[in-house]
Amino acid sequence: MSRNRRPTFYEFFAGGGMARLGLGEAWDCAFANDFDPVKARAYRANFPDAEAHFREGDVWKLEASDLPGQADLAWASSPCQDFSLAGARAGLAGGRSSAFFGFWKLVQGLNAEGRAPKTIVIENVVGLLTSHGGADFQALCQALADEGYHFGALEIDANRFVPQSRPRVFVVATRSAPPAELVSLTPRLPFHSRRVVIAAGALPQKLQQNWIWWGLPFPPTYNQTLESICLDDEKAEWFGPERSAALLALIGEKHRRLLDQAKERRIRTIGTVFRRMRLESGKKVQRAELRFDGFAGCLRTPGGGSSKQFIIVIEGESVRLRSLAREEAGLLMGLPTTYQLPISTNAALKICGDGVVVNVVRWLSDVLLLPLSTEDVRDADEPKRCGPRSY
Repeated sequence: MSRNRRPTFYEFFAGGGMARLGLGEAWDCAFANDFDPVKARAYRANFPDAEAHFREGDVWKLEASDLPGQADLAWASSPCQDFSLAGARAGLAGGRSSAFFGFWKLVQGLNAEGRAPKTIVIENVVGLLTSHGGADFQALCQALADEGYHFGALEIDANRFVPQSRPRVFVVATRSAPPAELVSLTPRLPFHSRRVVIAAGALPQKLQQNWIWWGLPFPPTYNQTLESICLDDEKAEWFGPERSAALLALIGEKHRRLLDQAKERRIRTIGTVFRRMRLESGKKVQRAELRFDGFAGCLRTPGGGSSKQFIIVIEGESVRLRSLAREEAGLLMGLPTTYQLPISTNAALKICGDGVVVNVVRWLSDVLLLPLSTEDVRDADEPKRCGPRSY
């Protein structure tokens, strides 16, 4: 690749364009796609050049001929519901997650024309590693290997970058030889979690020969907390006594103790509340669960009882509750304050809940994706083949 131009990328399942924001000015977007009208509107509202490269519609209806040139990178955050613990765990056979194969059909078409992306990132929930006993992860790895890619997986929790706990898997695949400094001979914590090591070790020997342990540095220390992104009290819309009491009534014994301990501290304490369905004595019971560790829980799309997240502020015996605001959701996803979220809170939460954290993408770009795209010997040899090993 000429050093006189910026590397290019395709973004599939683009949503509101969070991967693009993370890649930033170091990259040029050649093509982007999403089928959801709400997300498409948000993408167009935030990227003035969208008309030139954004295609709204089903990925299955795209052809390789719709994609310009040869991209250095293809980013795919395919629908995660069928891999998520909150979903039905249908795996790659599920109607939504099978959209991945609509994307993969395009990669196969590009490869047949000699235009396959040189690097691919597939981002999804950690359930991808264990779905159907690992069979779905193996199917993904086989698809990559069949098209000439070597690959490795990283589990990254966004809480290293923003005050939100959001673990995700990033499968990074390359057709070229990565620089030696990007490769480790053995798995490294924290990004090669036990789940990643087990999933890699369960692959057939032939696929293990295509495996790469990406050797990445630790990210910079992050020390912001949930409180740092919260609206000022006077700008927030607080629940009235009845609604607050109804939510607090759902708290079980364990989390009631957390609430009491926060009251006893007699200092301002900010946390989050989730509604969960729990199995108690053989029956499903809705519970409100508290978190006071300085992080929000994983943002989800606004559908179902467990998807909404609430802010709780405790000062002595005073307990106030409210919904997480759309602006706060944007900051938890690393969106700049200039990003135009929909006015509708549900639409804004849908975009955020389905997105990838901007800061994570930026870090991954800086330490791995840009070095892969600018390496002088990128087309020279095959990647180092470092098979999975246990700790």
